[in-house]
Amino acid sequence: MSILFRQSLLIGLCIFSSSWTLAAVKEYHLTIDEGLVNITGKPLKRITVNGKFIAPLLEFEEGDDAVIHVHNNLKNQDSSLHWHGLLLPGLMDGVPGFNGFKGIKPNQDFVYRFKVRQNGTYWYHAHSKGQEQDGLYGALVIYPKNKQPLARHEKTERDYVVMLSDFHEQESDQIQKNLKISAEYYQNQRETLGNVWQQIQRDGLKATWSDRKMWNQMRMLKTDLSDVTGYTFLVNGKTPEQNWTGMFKTNEKVRLRFINASAMSFFDVRIPNLKMTVVSADGQPVQPVSVDEFRIGTAETYDVIVEPKQADYQIEAESIDRSGFAIGTLQNELAPVKPTIQMPQARPRALLNMADMGHGSGDQSSSMDHSKMNHTEMQGMDHSKMNHTEMQGMDHSMMNHAEMQGMDHSQHQQMTSTQNNAVVEGWANASTPAGNKALQYSDLKSLTPQPDTREASSELVIRLGGTMERYMWTINGKKFSDAEPLKVKYGERIRIKFINDSMMAHPMHLHGMFMQLENGQAAVDMPNKHTIVVPPAKTVTALLTADELGEWAIHCHLLYHMSAGMMNKLIVANVTDGKVSTIPLSEASHSKVQNSSTEQSGDQHAHH
Repeated sequence: MSILFRQSLLIGLCIFSSSWTLAAVKEYHLTIDEGLVNITGKPLKRITVNGKFIAPLLEFEEGDDAVIHVHNNLKNQDSSLHWHGLLLPGLMDGVPGFNGFKGIKPNQDFVYRFKVRQNGTYWYHAHSKGQEQDGLYGALVIYPKNKQPLARHEKTERDYVVMLSDFHEQESDQIQKNLKISAEYYQNQRETLGNVWQQIQRDGLKATWSDRKMWNQMRMLKTDLSDVTGYTFLVNGKTPEQNWTGMFKTNEKVRLRFINASAMSFFDVRIPNLKMTVVSADGQPVQPVSVDEFRIGTAETYDVIVEPKQADYQIEAESIDRSGFAIGTLQNELAPVKPTIQMPQARPRALLNMADMGHGSGDQSSSMDHSKMNHTEMQGMDHSKMNHTEMQGMDHSMMNHAEMQGMDHSQHQQMTSTQNNAVVEGWANASTPAGNKALQYSDLKSLTPQPDTREASSELVIRLGGTMERYMWTINGKKFSDAEPLKVKYGERIRIKFINDSMMAHPMHLHGMFMQLENGQAAVDMPNKHTIVVPPAKTVTALLTADELGEWAIHCHLLYHMSAGMMNKLIVANVTDGKVSTIPLSEASHSKVQNSSTEQSGDQHAHH
């Protein structure tokens, strides 16, 4: 055999072999438009994708090359899509004004191209005005390579997305205007004289008078748990009456991928008579935790595995302000009759207490010096306007380990009754029945060891606040339009310190990277999170390896808090020879982004 022939054969074998390892190209076409949607019994104009409400499920496999063609058919609005929780180049992240992305003009297209570098449960939504509230959101599931489960316990026979969301008869721009008129515009759950009388009987007249006087001086209501009320809550776009149903057979393992795609709502999720095993948080695998219920903040995701045995079960996601439920059904496919929805009794609505504003024994974990916060300062924040959903948004699972240590949660969960007339205090109190287990953030432990366990070399402080008189929310005292970007060096290990100076819970979302929540676990076991709920008057910390170059949004994921200013830009940049760059060196020589009237192409950002 000649040398030339052998070389040709070797080259041919290499080409043949490489053809088997090329990544699959997974392509989608999405058209953003308007259409009539009938959710509450009357047709309303809302945003549709490919003619449907809600946007379709997108499915990928880790390692795929994603190509997503998006056409904006809205008449007078720019649009965009953000891939929530995905690791990708900055231009592809889909936030107008970041990384050179300018949004998608009416009757124009944008092609998102990126390598799928992870697996898990994620979602996508608009990052333009209030379009997310108006219907521009959908689920995104990435399966492991060859669809093989990461761990033995994850092998399941059925796999369902359970996307929770909130639908309002008013369009998003009208809701925003109403909140600007008055932050209390939607407050319809004020206490009654009967509530005051109950407090007098329980605490005595003197203590009740003192308590009420203090709340009045601060112009605050104990019932201010949600900024916006009047929602209809949905499961996969369906009302309780429409009854989304997932089928199963006895003894099958079923994965339920819960996604909180709401604009402003937090949910307490349970499936009566069925234990859930939490195996993933924010798309990232965690060591299994058996629970009876969990609180899910806006923009969070949790995967659970269940093993149903009876004929049917009801999935119940109750809004934290107890104003309604998102309801679905799990049904044995051999059962003869589809069950009808039974609306559960609402749990008691929690009342805010002094610990929720940083006073009292409940605030042992906060680093805030509340002695310096006088009533005048407190009056500067109209807490009654602070969104109740945010309070609900307090996914107690997200409370950091210091906070968790400050509370005896076994007593905390068992102290309340499930009766509506029970007195329940504290935003974190979900009225979990005695003996039941509610997920806590401190339960979360990464399934695989964290690759970076370095100590933080610097600290990034992010103070969350607002003035409700003008319905303005801030980071470090400034709304987004007035703030200087936050800057960190590429490769740096930093600690992000979220300090909540408000009485609302804020689900803080970081684009482009995962944070490691400091929740009491060793550094090697800390869970990855892209969204962390920061309770009222509390401090929560997370570690971050700044390993993705670009301009990344960091913001409260309560839609009207973000749009009212609670957002900033985190810039991760290389600093060499006195030059600052957010473009990976391997991409520096690529051609510039093409911005034609029909398509903005980001091909030079499609490689890692």
